[in-house]
Amino acid sequence: MIHFKIISRILGLLLLIETLFLTITFGVSLYYEEHITTAYLITLAATVACSSLLLYLGRGKDRNISRKDGYIVVSSCWIIFSIFGSMPFIFSGYIPSVTNAFFETMSGFTTTGATILDNIEQMPPSLLFWRAMSHWTGGLGIVFFTVAVLPIFGMGDIHLFAAEATGPIHGKLHPRISVTARWILTIYISLTIIGVICLEVAGMGLFDSVCHSMSMIATGGFSTKQASIEAYNSPMIEYIVTLFMFLGGTNFSLLYLAFFKGKFSDLFRDSEFKCYVNIILIATAGIAIGLLLTSTIGVENAFRDALFQTVATVTTTGFCSTDYMMWHPLLWLVISVLMYIGACSGSTTGAMKCVRVAILGRVMINEFKRIVHPNAVIPVRMSHKIIATPVQSAILAYTVLYLGVVMAGVFVNMAFGLEFMEAYGLSVSCTSNIGPALGSYGPAFSMNALPEVLKWFASFQMLVGRLEFFAVLLMLTPMFWRRQ
Repeated sequence: MIHFKIISRILGLLLLIETLFLTITFGVSLYYEEHITTAYLITLAATVACSSLLLYLGRGKDRNISRKDGYIVVSSCWIIFSIFGSMPFIFSGYIPSVTNAFFETMSGFTTTGATILDNIEQMPPSLLFWRAMSHWTGGLGIVFFTVAVLPIFGMGDIHLFAAEATGPIHGKLHPRISVTARWILTIYISLTIIGVICLEVAGMGLFDSVCHSMSMIATGGFSTKQASIEAYNSPMIEYIVTLFMFLGGTNFSLLYLAFFKGKFSDLFRDSEFKCYVNIILIATAGIAIGLLLTSTIGVENAFRDALFQTVATVTTTGFCSTDYMMWHPLLWLVISVLMYIGACSGSTTGAMKCVRVAILGRVMINEFKRIVHPNAVIPVRMSHKIIATPVQSAILAYTVLYLGVVMAGVFVNMAFGLEFMEAYGLSVSCTSNIGPALGSYGPAFSMNALPEVLKWFASFQMLVGRLEFFAVLLMLTPMFWRRQ
């Protein structure tokens, strides 16, 4: 059974959270004495009105929330947030197209980082701040903020967490999910503040530091510069951004245990974290060697470019310190493989996640062992824990669905006139929430030239990828809406 009252109430509360973030952005607009403050007032009025209506419709004593309700809330809130979040762009006149404004906003909240802007530096500071804020809000999850700040749903909040959380295994630091959410939110905010301080010390201005810190912790990729991190031409800034992208791609539960509880050994005992680090080391070494063999840059420069782009891609952040489309085509293959992998579960990143890749690898190895020893019982283990068969089946289903959505995207993109490289790169990029793609939609270009219909389809792929397919696609099936 679907409880429409509690769904309306939760969505109304979520819109209040967006109202808070819009109010902060409105304050930035007032600080810089911009001429677009009216756009924020209209947006705030519309958001508050809709929130009030939803809260009114959700009044009553119904406090039960089912798993179905959780999927509806999670899927709906990303769309509603993007609709209202696009209003400042539209009403200010800086992105007058509804399609472009929705694409930009959905890209922000899903931490994809793909942009339709061709001259970012001409945007007012408040709109640049709002782009970064959308990353920061969507990075940890809109619903996750509600569970952390407004734990009013009783035991039902686990269904919201389950529908929102990324990865096949959802660990908890505390028996109460709201406490877990607040602890993780604490490390999220702490890393953001530390990131601001480090970037400013490295020579980036305060405003740019705030925007980039929100983007890199959320592993989003929106920058205040058209050339992204490359515009600063600073090795120190590149290394700092690399470090914080890496931390943003790490399981936040592990970060909390390491930095707040002093359990650093837990990091290196975790199988997924070790897989994450090994992937980065191997890819960085391979790309650096490739750059040294195919270009004239020095050793340090090759290492820095390789490390930065490896971490930016595997964490699905999408920042760029160089145009990797200028590299040897063989290195594009490495980048495209990293686009599929992603970082750790329980982080802000997209794509498959290292835990799924590691489990799939171990399942494959076990199948070889079973061929040699047909009667052997060979469990799949991660971090010394046996992975249950239903989890293995879910990962296999997820992988097939993931590849299916990517291939469907390639087909649709090519049907509307894109060449194969662009069609493939765009589909992988949007599904994995990376941002920059391949070819003419690579890091040196925006998505502005995309046909309008493909911008809507790409927005759908961003949403589906961010919520890991099942939460959205399940709602498109008739069985979801049956009363049983």
